[in-house]
Order: sequence, then C-alpha cells, then structure tokens
Amino acid sequence: MLAEFTRTPGKEAYNSLERETPEAVVTNRGAARVRGGHPWIYRSDIADAAGEPGDIVRVVDRRGGFLGRAFYNPKSEISARIATREEEPVDETWFRNRIEKSIVYRDSLEIDADAYRILHAEADGVPGLIVDRYGNYLVLQVGAAAVERCLEWVTAALEDLLAPAGILLRGDTAVRKREGLEVGVRTLSGDVQESVVVREGSVHYRAEIWSGQKTGGFLDQRENHIAAGRYARGRVLDVFSYAGGFALHAARNADTVECVDASGPALEAARENAALNGYENLTFTRSNAFDLLRERSDAGERYDTVILDPPAFAKTKRDLSGARRAYKEINLRAMKLLAPGGILVTCSCSYHLSQEQMQETLRDAASDAGVTMRVREWRGQALDHPEILTVPETHYLKCAVLERPDIGSK
Repeated sequence: MLAEFTRTPGKEAYNSLERETPEAVVTNRGAARVRGGHPWIYRSDIADAAGEPGDIVRVVDRRGGFLGRAFYNPKSEISARIATREEEPVDETWFRNRIEKSIVYRDSLEIDADAYRILHAEADGVPGLIVDRYGNYLVLQVGAAAVERCLEWVTAALEDLLAPAGILLRGDTAVRKREGLEVGVRTLSGDVQESVVVREGSVHYRAEIWSGQKTGGFLDQRENHIAAGRYARGRVLDVFSYAGGFALHAARNADTVECVDASGPALEAARENAALNGYENLTFTRSNAFDLLRERSDAGERYDTVILDPPAFAKTKRDLSGARRAYKEINLRAMKLLAPGGILVTCSCSYHLSQEQMQETLRDAASDAGVTMRVREWRGQALDHPEILTVPETHYLKCAVLERPDIGSK
C-alpha cells in the first residue's frame, strides 16, 4: 500500500520539501501552452521565478491562477516541467504512485519480451525520468535536476515494486550537461553486470547496459523488429543494422540476411547475437550506407526485403533540410534495389521530421526512382514508449512498411 511506504528521503530532497514552495509566474503564452496540455515551460515564458535548480515550484499565471507544480531548473532552456496539475505535494508517495501506475500500464500490454521501458518520462507523468528493464536489471536515465535530487525515493520505490538484482544510472547523456548534472555511469543499488542476455519475442540478444546505445538497446523498435520479421523473406539487406535488431528477426524467415553498418564493434555484436540464436544465414559488411546503396543499385542488384533504420539525421530543426535529402537518397536507392513484390521497411527516429514530411519524402523518392510503392502499414514506437496527443515530442519514431508490387513502373 502507498500509505505504508515511509522510507526516509535523501537530505537534499527533504530540505527542498521543508522550505515554503517557491513560485514561478509564466507569461500568457506559457500559460496557454500549459493549459493546452503541454508540460514544458521555456525560459522565455517565465516572467518571474523564485527557486533553485532542482526545486519543485508552484506554477501560476500572471493573475495568480494555479497551473500546476513543476520540476524547475533555470539553467535549462526548458526551465520548468509540469509534474502535476493538482494542488498536491510532489513527495515520496507521489513518486511511488507514478512509478506504480507506469508498471500497471506495462503489465496491461502483455509484452512478449523481458527488455522494455517501464517509465517514459513525461508520457508517464514523471518528467526527466526514464526507467528501462533488461531482464533482472533496471537502467535509469535522469534528465531533470529535481528527479536527481529525489533519486533515493525513485530507487526505493523500484526496489520495492520490482525487486531488481540491480539498478544502474546511465548518466552519460547530453541533457544532463544542460541540466548542470554530473555526467557518468554508476550503480544505484545491487551489482549490475556489464551486459545481459535478454529476450525479444523469439530472439535473444546481448544488451551492453553500461555502454551500449541509449540504455543498452533500441527498445522503442521492439514491435517493429518483430513485425519486420513477419514480412522478411528471400534475400534481405539490412542497412544501419547496429547489433542486429531487425536482422535477427528477419533471419527466421529469410534465406539470407546481410547486415551493413559503418561500425566494426556494432557488426561484431550482431555476429555474436546471430551465434547466440544459432542463425547461420547472416553475413556482415562494414561499409558506408550511402556508398553501398548507390553502388548496389547502380549495379542492378535485387533484394526481396530491404530494411533501413538510420540514426537521427535531423537532431535539430536546422538540420531538417539536409536530413530530408539524406532520407530521400537512401530510400530512393532502396526502392530501386527491390525486386518486384519486394518489401521495404524504412524508419526515422528524427522528431523534427514529421510523419507528413516523411510521407512526402518517400513519395518523392518513389517518383524519382520510377517505381510504384504500395503502403502495407505505418508504424511508430513500441507501446511501452507511449505518445501523448498534446505533447507532439512524444511521437518521434516513424516506420513505414512499403511493397513494390509486381504491377510495373511508371
């Protein structure tokens, strides 16, 4: 029961709650944004504020109307993140309650894996906190000074509710620098291994939870990995393969799968994951993706399935124009590589490239490639990475499954 959970908070968190709750006054524009359901308040929209980095502040409009309580940090461009829209204390019980609700939601998804996201920051009502599960271990990312101040509460709740063998803080993200937080990786509880073998559907892979991408793997692609495995057949080309997330699922139904990546260590990880599953129909090619796609398409190569999962080409809004050219180029080449009846699974994790812009880019690629492409389905991130309608930033991963039908080209 929540009321029975009474572990003593850390000194900093306790002191922040002892003080009178400071207030932040927001501009009319900022107030309208909050009332519209968005939790972020930018520095330019704060008219006046008292408080220190990591405080929990009471947010009001210019007339003193209550808008919510927020995690505050004037060092960050997003200076306040709404944690609750109720007049309630953001204390130990509050954190435990939010974590418990996020666990209940994941249980309802009946996830066919033992590696998935437990808590997805703003989308689960705890701005700046990510909790991922890898087997018996939990890996956290903290991007808000207020959450860092209350880490003892978070850790205690996770230990009590999930009983993990260990909890790791992946504090090596750029957002921590912007928040003025210490950068590094450290154990919060238990004894955490460098890597752990986890299951994703029928596939197993080794997650490097101390040093791998994100918290150890691309958990948001889990459902797309499994779906791609259902579509894959014949000769498969998996470009930007990393450690083989798509390739491993494709290998179950395909004749051959070629993993292409510019990173030698990534390909070695893919090779080890293939061996872990007993797959012998994978090959590994270290190459620049753009060069390989151009050379193969110019040579008239043909594949039954092509998979594209590039890194974020548009990390900022000003990168968007160049990113769209890059997305068009790789997709145009991939479409040319498809044999009639072939399938293209193509992804973008760039938030700044919207769903509509991705669709337009793919239309342009198909037109310039001179091929007809039929939409089989549009997909997004896995359901354990939920989207909130009023927070467009929570919709960042796009995945299109397209088919080159055997009905001729223009």
